[in-house]
Amino acid sequence: MSKTVAVLGASYGGAHAAKLLAQGLPAGWKVVVVDRNTHMNHLYVLPRYAVVSGHEYKAFIPYGPLLRGATASKPDASVVFLHANVTSLSPRSITLSRAFPEHGVDDTTHTLRFDYAVYALGSHLPAPIDLWGPVGDEQDVAALTVGADHESTADKANASHSSSNPLERAAITRGTKPEGIEWLKRFRRRVEKASSVLVVGGGALGVQYATDIAEVYPHKRVTLLHSRKQLMPRFSERLHSEIVSSLSELKITTILGDRLDLSSIKAGKTTQGPDGKEERVVRTLSGHEISAELILLCTGQNLNTDLVAQAIPDAVIPDGSKKGLIRVKRTMQVAVPSNPAAPDMPVDSAKGSGDEHLHVPHPHLFAIGDAADAFGAMNSGRSSYFQLINRSEILRTHGKAEGQADSSSDDLEQYTPGPPMIKITLGLTKQLYEVDGEVGTKMDGTPDLEAHRMWEFYGVETDGDKMYE
Repeated sequence: MSKTVAVLGASYGGAHAAKLLAQGLPAGWKVVVVDRNTHMNHLYVLPRYAVVSGHEYKAFIPYGPLLRGATASKPDASVVFLHANVTSLSPRSITLSRAFPEHGVDDTTHTLRFDYAVYALGSHLPAPIDLWGPVGDEQDVAALTVGADHESTADKANASHSSSNPLERAAITRGTKPEGIEWLKRFRRRVEKASSVLVVGGGALGVQYATDIAEVYPHKRVTLLHSRKQLMPRFSERLHSEIVSSLSELKITTILGDRLDLSSIKAGKTTQGPDGKEERVVRTLSGHEISAELILLCTGQNLNTDLVAQAIPDAVIPDGSKKGLIRVKRTMQVAVPSNPAAPDMPVDSAKGSGDEHLHVPHPHLFAIGDAADAFGAMNSGRSSYFQLINRSEILRTHGKAEGQADSSSDDLEQYTPGPPMIKITLGLTKQLYEVDGEVGTKMDGTPDLEAHRMWEFYGVETDGDKMYE
Protein backbone atom coordinates (compact mmCIF):
# COMPACT_ATOMS: atom_id res chain seq x y z
CA MET A 1 0.00 0.00 0.00
CA SER A 2 1.23 3.47 -0.88
CA LYS A 3 -0.77 5.03 1.99
CA THR A 4 -1.29 8.16 -0.07
CA VAL A 5 -4.18 10.60 -0.26
CA ALA A 6 -3.93 12.82 -3.34
CA VAL A 7 -5.58 16.23 -3.32
CA LEU A 8 -5.90 17.54 -6.87
CA GLY A 9 -6.19 21.31 -6.85
CA ALA A 10 -5.23 23.58 -3.97
CA SER A 11 -7.58 26.51 -4.15
CA TYR A 12 -10.02 27.29 -1.32
CA GLY A 13 -11.56 23.81 -1.11
CA GLY A 14 -8.48 21.76 -1.97
CA ALA A 15 -6.15 23.60 0.41
CA HIS A 16 -8.62 23.20 3.27
CA ALA A 17 -9.09 19.52 2.42
CA ALA A 18 -5.32 18.96 2.51
CA LYS A 19 -5.07 20.63 5.91
CA LEU A 20 -7.93 18.60 7.40
CA LEU A 21 -6.62 15.33 6.03
CA ALA A 22 -3.09 15.97 7.26
CA GLN A 23 -4.45 16.60 10.74
CA GLY A 24 -6.52 13.41 10.77
CA LEU A 25 -4.61 10.70 8.92
CA PRO A 26 -2.96 7.82 10.80
CA ALA A 27 0.80 7.55 11.17
CA GLY A 28 2.52 6.41 8.00
CA TRP A 29 0.07 8.05 5.61
CA LYS A 30 0.87 11.09 3.53
CA VAL A 31 -1.11 13.80 1.75
CA VAL A 32 0.13 14.76 -1.71
CA VAL A 33 -1.23 18.09 -2.93
CA VAL A 34 -0.97 18.86 -6.66
CA ASP A 35 -1.59 22.28 -8.18
CA ARG A 36 -0.47 24.07 -11.33
CA ASN A 37 0.20 27.26 -9.34
CA THR A 38 3.08 27.72 -6.93
CA HIS A 39 0.91 29.93 -4.69
CA MET A 40 -2.69 30.01 -3.57
CA ASN A 41 -4.38 32.48 -5.95
CA HIS A 42 -6.78 34.59 -3.87
CA LEU A 43 -9.31 34.89 -6.68
CA TYR A 44 -11.64 37.38 -5.06
CA VAL A 45 -9.08 40.18 -5.11
CA LEU A 46 -7.93 39.67 -8.71
CA PRO A 47 -10.44 42.02 -10.39
CA ARG A 48 -9.66 44.77 -7.87
CA TYR A 49 -5.89 44.39 -8.30
CA ALA A 50 -6.33 44.44 -12.08
CA VAL A 51 -7.71 47.97 -11.72
CA VAL A 52 -6.05 49.41 -8.58
CA SER A 53 -2.24 49.45 -8.50
CA GLY A 54 0.22 48.57 -5.77
CA HIS A 55 -1.36 45.45 -4.27
CA GLU A 56 -0.66 42.70 -6.83
CA TYR A 57 1.72 40.75 -4.60
CA LYS A 58 -1.03 40.27 -2.01
CA ALA A 59 -3.05 38.04 -4.36
CA PHE A 60 -0.60 35.11 -4.17
CA ILE A 61 -0.27 33.29 -0.84
CA PRO A 62 2.45 30.66 -0.26
CA TYR A 63 1.14 27.20 0.61
CA GLY A 64 4.05 26.23 2.85
CA PRO A 65 2.87 27.72 6.18
CA LEU A 66 -0.62 26.22 5.80
CA LEU A 67 0.66 22.73 5.10
CA ARG A 68 3.41 22.87 7.72
CA GLY A 69 0.91 24.12 10.27
CA ALA A 70 -1.39 21.21 9.53
CA THR A 71 1.23 18.76 10.78
CA ALA A 72 2.78 20.87 13.55
CA SER A 73 1.30 18.67 16.26
CA LYS A 74 1.78 15.43 14.28
CA PRO A 75 5.47 14.86 13.51
CA ASP A 76 4.65 11.47 11.99
CA ALA A 77 2.31 13.03 9.41
CA SER A 78 3.53 14.02 5.97
CA VAL A 79 2.29 16.62 3.48
CA VAL A 80 3.92 17.05 0.09
CA PHE A 81 3.16 19.85 -2.36
CA LEU A 82 3.85 19.17 -6.05
CA HIS A 83 3.78 22.04 -8.53
CA ALA A 84 2.53 20.38 -11.72
CA ASN A 85 -0.40 19.87 -14.05
CA VAL A 86 -2.48 16.69 -13.78
CA THR A 87 -2.53 15.24 -17.30
CA SER A 88 -4.54 12.05 -16.74
CA LEU A 89 -6.53 10.28 -14.05
CA SER A 90 -7.41 6.67 -13.37
CA PRO A 91 -9.25 5.26 -10.35
CA ARG A 92 -5.91 4.52 -8.66
CA SER A 93 -3.36 6.93 -10.13
CA ILE A 94 -2.67 10.28 -11.71
CA THR A 95 -0.11 11.30 -14.33
CA LEU A 96 1.67 14.61 -13.89
CA SER A 97 3.34 17.00 -16.32
CA ARG A 98 6.72 16.49 -14.64
CA ALA A 99 8.60 13.99 -12.52
CA PHE A 100 9.29 14.14 -8.79
CA PRO A 101 11.60 11.15 -8.16
CA GLU A 102 12.12 12.18 -4.54
CA HIS A 103 8.38 11.68 -4.01
CA GLY A 104 7.93 8.50 -6.03
CA VAL A 105 6.91 10.14 -9.32
CA ASP A 106 9.51 8.71 -11.69
CA ASP A 107 11.10 10.23 -14.78
CA THR A 108 9.51 7.74 -17.16
CA THR A 109 5.79 7.57 -16.38
CA HIS A 110 5.30 10.66 -14.18
CA THR A 111 2.70 8.56 -12.35
CA LEU A 112 1.58 8.85 -8.74
CA ARG A 113 -0.47 6.04 -7.24
CA PHE A 114 -2.91 6.85 -4.47
CA ASP A 115 -5.26 5.13 -2.06
CA TYR A 116 -7.69 8.05 -1.90
CA ALA A 117 -8.15 11.16 -3.99
CA VAL A 118 -10.02 14.43 -3.58
CA TYR A 119 -10.76 16.05 -6.94
CA ALA A 120 -10.82 19.83 -6.42
CA LEU A 121 -9.72 21.18 -9.81
CA GLY A 122 -12.76 23.44 -10.14
CA SER A 123 -13.02 25.39 -13.36
CA HIS A 124 -11.16 27.66 -15.79
CA LEU A 125 -11.65 31.25 -14.75
CA PRO A 126 -13.32 33.76 -17.09
CA ALA A 127 -10.84 35.51 -19.37
CA PRO A 128 -10.70 38.79 -17.37
CA ILE A 129 -9.18 36.97 -14.38
CA ASP A 130 -7.57 33.99 -16.11
CA LEU A 131 -3.91 34.38 -15.22
CA TRP A 132 -3.07 31.55 -17.63
CA GLY A 133 -4.63 33.36 -20.58
CA PRO A 134 -4.07 36.55 -22.53
CA VAL A 135 -4.57 39.97 -20.99
CA GLY A 136 -7.79 41.88 -21.47
CA ASP A 137 -9.15 41.35 -24.97
CA GLU A 138 -5.89 40.30 -26.62
CA GLN A 139 -7.30 37.12 -28.06
CA ASP A 140 -9.63 34.97 -25.96
CA VAL A 141 -12.38 37.56 -25.99
CA ALA A 142 -13.44 35.75 -29.11
CA ALA A 143 -10.81 35.11 -31.55
CA LEU A 144 -12.74 37.55 -31.16
CA THR A 145 -11.78 41.04 -31.09
CA VAL A 146 -10.36 43.05 -33.91
CA GLY A 147 -7.58 45.58 -33.61
CA ALA A 148 -6.46 44.85 -30.04
CA ASP A 149 -3.41 46.97 -29.26
CA HIS A 150 -0.82 44.53 -27.98
CA GLU A 151 1.93 45.99 -25.84
CA SER A 152 4.97 44.01 -26.88
CA THR A 153 6.28 41.04 -28.79
CA ALA A 154 6.17 39.04 -25.56
CA ASP A 155 2.53 39.98 -25.08
CA LYS A 156 1.73 38.84 -28.60
CA ALA A 157 3.38 35.50 -27.99
CA ASN A 158 1.38 35.02 -24.82
CA ALA A 159 -1.84 36.10 -26.50
CA SER A 160 -1.38 33.63 -29.35
CA HIS A 161 -0.91 30.84 -26.84
CA SER A 162 -4.57 30.75 -25.79
CA SER A 163 -5.21 27.00 -25.80
CA SER A 164 -7.45 25.71 -23.00
CA ASN A 165 -5.08 22.75 -22.66
CA PRO A 166 -3.07 23.35 -19.48
CA LEU A 167 -0.11 21.39 -20.84
CA GLU A 168 0.13 23.57 -23.94
CA ARG A 169 -0.12 26.76 -21.90
CA ALA A 170 2.50 25.46 -19.49
CA ALA A 171 5.09 25.87 -22.27
CA ILE A 172 5.16 29.61 -21.55
CA THR A 173 3.12 29.92 -18.33
CA ARG A 174 4.34 28.27 -15.17
CA GLY A 175 1.85 29.47 -12.58
CA THR A 176 4.39 31.44 -10.55
CA LYS A 177 3.86 34.51 -8.39
CA PRO A 178 6.02 36.83 -10.54
CA GLU A 179 4.02 35.84 -13.63
CA GLY A 180 0.73 36.49 -11.84
CA ILE A 181 1.90 39.91 -10.66
CA GLU A 182 3.03 40.85 -14.18
CA TRP A 183 -0.31 39.68 -15.64
CA LEU A 184 -2.23 41.97 -13.29
CA LYS A 185 0.03 44.92 -14.09
CA ARG A 186 -0.41 44.41 -17.82
CA PHE A 187 -4.17 44.11 -17.41
CA ARG A 188 -4.26 47.37 -15.45
CA ARG A 189 -2.29 49.14 -18.18
CA ARG A 190 -4.84 47.87 -20.70
CA VAL A 191 -7.74 49.21 -18.61
CA GLU A 192 -5.99 52.52 -18.06
CA LYS A 193 -5.41 52.94 -21.79
CA ALA A 194 -9.02 52.21 -22.80
CA SER A 195 -11.31 55.18 -23.34
CA SER A 196 -14.45 53.05 -22.93
CA VAL A 197 -15.22 49.62 -21.50
CA LEU A 198 -18.02 47.13 -22.11
CA VAL A 199 -18.45 44.54 -19.36
CA VAL A 200 -20.53 41.56 -20.52
CA GLY A 201 -22.06 39.63 -17.64
CA GLY A 202 -23.65 41.00 -14.47
CA GLY A 203 -22.49 38.43 -11.96
CA ALA A 204 -20.24 39.36 -9.06
CA LEU A 205 -17.18 39.54 -11.32
CA GLY A 206 -18.82 41.79 -13.90
CA VAL A 207 -20.33 44.09 -11.30
CA GLN A 208 -17.02 44.46 -9.47
CA TYR A 209 -15.10 45.21 -12.66
CA ALA A 210 -17.66 47.76 -13.85
CA THR A 211 -17.90 49.61 -10.53
CA ASP A 212 -14.16 49.58 -9.82
CA ILE A 213 -13.29 50.89 -13.28
CA ALA A 214 -15.98 53.56 -13.11
CA GLU A 215 -14.81 54.80 -9.71
CA VAL A 216 -11.09 54.77 -10.44
CA TYR A 217 -11.54 56.24 -13.94
CA PRO A 218 -14.69 58.39 -13.79
CA HIS A 219 -13.93 59.86 -17.24
CA LYS A 220 -14.29 56.47 -18.95
CA ARG A 221 -17.57 55.34 -20.48
CA VAL A 222 -18.48 52.05 -18.80
CA THR A 223 -21.37 49.84 -19.96
CA LEU A 224 -22.65 46.70 -18.21
CA LEU A 225 -24.64 44.22 -20.29
CA HIS A 226 -26.50 41.37 -18.56
CA SER A 227 -28.73 38.74 -20.14
CA ARG A 228 -31.34 38.69 -17.36
CA LYS A 229 -33.69 41.34 -16.06
CA GLN A 230 -32.45 40.79 -12.51
CA LEU A 231 -28.84 40.88 -11.40
CA MET A 232 -27.86 38.03 -9.07
CA PRO A 233 -31.17 36.14 -9.59
CA ARG A 234 -30.40 33.65 -6.80
CA PHE A 235 -30.78 36.51 -4.37
CA SER A 236 -33.46 39.00 -3.47
CA GLU A 237 -34.78 41.86 -5.58
CA ARG A 238 -33.51 44.24 -2.92
CA LEU A 239 -29.94 43.13 -3.62
CA HIS A 240 -30.59 43.75 -7.32
CA SER A 241 -32.01 47.20 -6.58
CA GLU A 242 -28.99 48.18 -4.47
CA ILE A 243 -26.64 47.18 -7.28
CA VAL A 244 -28.62 49.04 -9.93
CA SER A 245 -28.66 52.14 -7.71
CA SER A 246 -24.87 52.02 -7.32
CA LEU A 247 -24.37 51.51 -11.06
CA SER A 248 -26.46 54.62 -11.67
CA GLU A 249 -24.52 56.66 -9.11
CA LEU A 250 -21.29 55.74 -10.88
CA LYS A 251 -22.81 56.72 -14.25
CA ILE A 252 -22.51 53.20 -15.63
CA THR A 253 -24.85 52.50 -18.55
CA THR A 254 -26.73 49.32 -17.62
CA ILE A 255 -28.51 47.12 -20.16
CA LEU A 256 -30.52 44.23 -18.71
CA GLY A 257 -32.46 41.40 -20.33
CA ASP A 258 -30.39 41.35 -23.51
CA ARG A 259 -27.50 39.19 -24.75
CA LEU A 260 -24.37 39.96 -26.73
CA ASP A 261 -24.42 38.65 -30.29
CA LEU A 262 -20.94 37.11 -30.53
CA SER A 263 -21.08 37.16 -34.29
CA SER A 264 -21.06 40.96 -34.09
CA ILE A 265 -17.65 40.81 -32.39
CA LYS A 266 -16.26 38.66 -35.17
CA ALA A 267 -17.71 41.03 -37.75
CA GLY A 268 -15.14 43.61 -36.67
CA LYS A 269 -17.21 46.76 -37.11
CA THR A 270 -15.50 49.85 -35.67
CA THR A 271 -16.23 53.51 -35.12
CA GLN A 272 -14.38 56.57 -33.88
CA GLY A 273 -15.01 57.45 -30.25
CA PRO A 274 -15.38 60.97 -28.81
CA ASP A 275 -11.67 61.11 -28.05
CA GLY A 276 -10.71 60.04 -31.56
CA LYS A 277 -9.79 56.45 -30.58
CA GLU A 278 -11.07 53.55 -32.61
CA GLU A 279 -13.76 51.57 -30.79
CA ARG A 280 -15.35 48.23 -31.57
CA VAL A 281 -19.06 48.18 -32.30
CA VAL A 282 -20.98 45.15 -31.12
CA ARG A 283 -24.66 44.29 -31.22
CA THR A 284 -27.05 42.63 -28.79
CA LEU A 285 -29.56 40.01 -29.90
CA SER A 286 -32.28 42.67 -29.79
CA GLY A 287 -30.30 44.79 -32.25
CA HIS A 288 -28.95 47.38 -29.80
CA GLU A 289 -25.46 48.59 -30.80
CA ILE A 290 -22.76 49.33 -28.21
CA SER A 291 -19.36 50.86 -28.90
CA ALA A 292 -16.40 50.25 -26.62
CA GLU A 293 -12.62 50.20 -26.94
CA LEU A 294 -12.20 47.35 -24.44
CA ILE A 295 -14.57 44.37 -24.06
CA LEU A 296 -14.47 42.19 -20.93
CA LEU A 297 -16.40 38.92 -21.13
CA CYS A 298 -17.37 38.04 -17.55
CA THR A 299 -19.84 35.38 -18.61
CA GLY A 300 -18.93 32.32 -16.61
CA GLN A 301 -16.42 29.55 -16.16
CA ASN A 302 -15.50 26.33 -17.98
CA LEU A 303 -15.46 23.24 -15.81
CA ASN A 304 -12.22 21.27 -15.35
CA THR A 305 -13.84 17.83 -15.46
CA ASP A 306 -12.34 16.30 -18.61
CA LEU A 307 -10.02 14.10 -16.54
CA VAL A 308 -12.96 12.53 -14.70
CA ALA A 309 -14.93 12.18 -17.94
CA GLN A 310 -12.06 10.16 -19.41
CA ALA A 311 -11.55 7.98 -16.33
CA ILE A 312 -15.20 7.43 -15.33
CA PRO A 313 -17.36 8.64 -18.23
CA ASP A 314 -20.72 8.08 -16.52
CA ALA A 315 -19.67 10.25 -13.59
CA VAL A 316 -19.91 13.46 -15.64
CA ILE A 317 -23.30 14.85 -16.65
CA PRO A 318 -23.34 14.88 -20.48
CA ASP A 319 -25.97 17.53 -21.23
CA GLY A 320 -28.54 19.91 -19.86
CA SER A 321 -28.11 22.80 -17.43
CA LYS A 322 -25.61 20.79 -15.37
CA LYS A 323 -23.51 19.64 -18.31
CA GLY A 324 -19.92 18.87 -17.32
CA LEU A 325 -20.51 18.62 -13.57
CA ILE A 326 -19.32 15.55 -11.65
CA ARG A 327 -22.07 13.49 -10.07
CA VAL A 328 -21.54 12.98 -6.33
CA LYS A 329 -23.37 11.35 -3.47
CA ARG A 330 -24.01 13.49 -0.41
CA THR A 331 -20.84 11.97 1.02
CA MET A 332 -19.09 13.85 -1.83
CA GLN A 333 -17.96 10.54 -3.32
CA VAL A 334 -17.83 10.44 -7.13
CA ALA A 335 -20.93 8.64 -8.39
CA VAL A 336 -22.59 7.22 -11.50
CA PRO A 337 -26.30 6.62 -12.24
CA SER A 338 -27.70 3.44 -10.70
CA ASN A 339 -30.02 3.14 -13.67
CA PRO A 340 -28.37 4.17 -16.96
CA ALA A 341 -31.81 4.40 -18.57
CA ALA A 342 -32.77 7.22 -16.16
CA PRO A 343 -29.42 8.84 -15.31
CA ASP A 344 -30.53 12.06 -13.63
CA MET A 345 -33.33 12.47 -11.13
CA PRO A 346 -34.48 15.67 -9.42
CA VAL A 347 -33.23 16.16 -5.87
CA ASP A 348 -36.01 16.14 -3.28
CA SER A 349 -34.48 16.51 0.18
CA ALA A 350 -37.89 16.15 1.82
CA LYS A 351 -38.07 12.55 0.62
CA GLY A 352 -34.54 11.55 1.53
CA SER A 353 -31.00 12.47 0.70
CA GLY A 354 -31.80 13.10 -2.94
CA ASP A 355 -29.01 10.83 -4.19
CA GLU A 356 -30.72 7.43 -4.03
CA HIS A 357 -30.45 7.10 -7.81
CA LEU A 358 -26.65 7.26 -7.66
CA HIS A 359 -24.08 4.52 -7.15
CA VAL A 360 -20.46 4.91 -6.01
CA PRO A 361 -18.16 2.63 -8.05
CA HIS A 362 -14.93 3.81 -6.42
CA PRO A 363 -15.50 4.73 -2.74
CA HIS A 364 -12.04 6.24 -2.41
CA LEU A 365 -12.69 9.03 -4.94
CA PHE A 366 -14.20 12.32 -3.76
CA ALA A 367 -15.02 15.54 -5.63
CA ILE A 368 -15.58 18.99 -4.14
CA GLY A 369 -15.88 22.57 -5.34
CA ASP A 370 -17.14 24.07 -8.58
CA ALA A 371 -16.64 20.82 -10.50
CA ALA A 372 -19.12 18.85 -8.34
CA ASP A 373 -22.88 18.75 -8.74
CA ALA A 374 -23.23 19.51 -5.05
CA PHE A 375 -26.99 19.64 -4.52
CA GLY A 376 -27.51 23.29 -5.31
CA ALA A 377 -24.46 24.67 -3.50
CA MET A 378 -23.22 28.01 -4.79
CA ASN A 379 -20.05 28.01 -6.83
CA SER A 380 -17.85 29.79 -4.32
CA GLY A 381 -14.72 29.35 -2.28
CA ARG A 382 -16.87 29.24 0.83
CA SER A 383 -18.94 26.31 -0.46
CA SER A 384 -15.80 24.42 -1.52
CA TYR A 385 -14.24 25.02 1.88
CA PHE A 386 -16.99 23.13 3.70
CA GLN A 387 -17.51 20.23 1.31
CA LEU A 388 -14.88 17.78 2.50
CA ILE A 389 -17.07 16.96 5.47
CA ASN A 390 -15.65 13.47 6.01
CA ARG A 391 -12.04 14.46 6.71
CA SER A 392 -10.08 11.49 7.95
CA GLU A 393 -13.29 9.45 8.11
CA ILE A 394 -12.77 8.70 4.43
CA LEU A 395 -10.38 6.05 5.67
CA ARG A 396 -13.32 4.08 7.00
CA THR A 397 -13.68 2.84 3.45
CA HIS A 398 -10.13 1.46 3.63
CA GLY A 399 -10.07 -2.22 2.77
CA LYS A 400 -13.49 -2.27 1.14
CA ALA A 401 -13.51 -4.03 -2.20
CA GLU A 402 -14.45 -2.24 -5.38
CA GLY A 403 -18.17 -2.67 -5.97
CA GLN A 404 -19.02 -2.42 -2.25
CA ALA A 405 -19.18 1.33 -2.45
CA ASP A 406 -22.76 1.84 -1.31
CA SER A 407 -22.25 -0.13 1.90
CA SER A 408 -18.99 1.71 2.59
CA SER A 409 -20.81 5.04 2.41
CA ASP A 410 -23.34 4.24 5.10
CA ASP A 411 -21.35 5.66 8.02
CA LEU A 412 -20.04 8.76 6.26
CA GLU A 413 -21.42 12.22 6.88
CA GLN A 414 -23.94 13.65 4.43
CA TYR A 415 -23.41 17.07 2.84
CA THR A 416 -26.20 19.63 2.78
CA PRO A 417 -25.37 23.07 1.38
CA GLY A 418 -26.17 26.12 3.42
CA PRO A 419 -28.39 28.93 2.18
CA PRO A 420 -26.89 31.12 -0.55
CA MET A 421 -25.04 34.17 0.72
CA ILE A 422 -22.92 36.76 -0.97
CA LYS A 423 -20.71 39.76 -0.36
CA ILE A 424 -19.71 41.97 -3.27
CA THR A 425 -18.08 45.34 -3.75
CA LEU A 426 -19.67 48.30 -5.49
CA GLY A 427 -16.66 50.53 -5.96
CA LEU A 428 -13.69 50.92 -3.66
CA THR A 429 -15.48 51.46 -0.33
CA LYS A 430 -19.10 50.28 -0.66
CA GLN A 431 -19.81 46.64 0.11
CA LEU A 432 -23.13 44.87 -0.32
CA TYR A 433 -24.10 41.60 1.32
CA GLU A 434 -27.02 39.21 1.67
CA VAL A 435 -26.99 36.63 4.46
CA ASP A 436 -30.04 34.54 5.40
CA GLY A 437 -32.22 36.85 3.34
CA GLU A 438 -30.99 40.00 5.04
CA VAL A 439 -29.51 42.63 2.73
CA GLY A 440 -27.17 45.30 4.01
CA THR A 441 -24.43 47.68 2.96
CA LYS A 442 -21.18 48.84 4.51
CA MET A 443 -18.90 51.71 3.59
CA ASP A 444 -15.73 50.35 5.16
CA GLY A 445 -14.12 48.75 2.12
CA THR A 446 -10.37 49.08 1.60
CA PRO A 447 -8.44 49.26 -1.70
CA ASP A 448 -6.77 45.90 -1.08
CA LEU A 449 -9.97 44.21 0.17
CA GLU A 450 -8.22 43.36 3.45
CA ALA A 451 -6.14 40.67 1.81
CA HIS A 452 -4.09 40.24 5.00
CA ARG A 453 -7.04 38.40 6.57
CA MET A 454 -6.77 35.60 4.03
CA TRP A 455 -3.00 35.45 4.47
CA GLU A 456 -3.39 35.07 8.22
CA PHE A 457 -6.09 32.45 7.66
CA TYR A 458 -3.53 30.48 5.66
CA GLY A 459 -1.02 30.80 8.46
CA VAL A 460 1.26 33.38 6.85
CA GLU A 461 2.60 36.40 8.70
CA THR A 462 1.84 39.65 6.91
CA ASP A 463 4.49 41.84 8.54
CA GLY A 464 7.70 42.88 6.82
CA ASP A 465 8.44 41.19 3.52
CA LYS A 466 6.42 38.03 4.07
CA MET A 467 3.72 39.01 1.57
CA TYR A 468 6.31 39.31 -1.19
CA GLU A 469 7.43 35.67 -0.92
